[in-house]
Amino acid sequence: MMLSVQEVEPEVDFYGLCLQDSDLAKVPMPYPGGRVMEGFVTAHPGRIDIGSAGHTHTAVMGVQVWDGEPPADTSRAWDEQGEADLRCETGSVQVWGVTCGPIPEEVALGAPGRDWRVRIHCSGRREVAGVTEEEGLAEGLERYLVQLWPRLT
Repeated sequence: MMLSVQEVEPEVDFYGLCLQDSDLAKVPMPYPGGRVMEGFVTAHPGRIDIGSAGHTHTAVMGVQVWDGEPPADTSRAWDEQGEADLRCETGSVQVWGVTCGPIPEEVALGAPGRDWRVRIHCSGRREVAGVTEEEGLAEGLERYLVQLWPRLT
């Protein structure tokens, strides 16, 4: 069952963003430290890095928190999908840009000190790559769906 849903608009720069524990003291290497510019999803302790197709733009991200593994999302044709594990000590995460830092809204996950499985979908990659290359900035072309559920140990 879906417990919560939230939509945020993260600022993406240098082709990247991340989900990170909202308390940086709980993250051994805060973003963008150790960032790898290859791949769609890369897990680090306390954070998950996401590779974007556009250099500088504002994305749209829906974040769903579930009580168990959600069904496959078929609401649109997704260009990319990846999964990773995330340990969240505080019970909330923030979305960060490479140099923009965090957006103001935190995403509440629930209980602190929990391990999560995270599935990330993305669409609009070709469109945002073209617009950011030709015009420099884009708004809302790249869309993400992030689904989190407690990881069973």
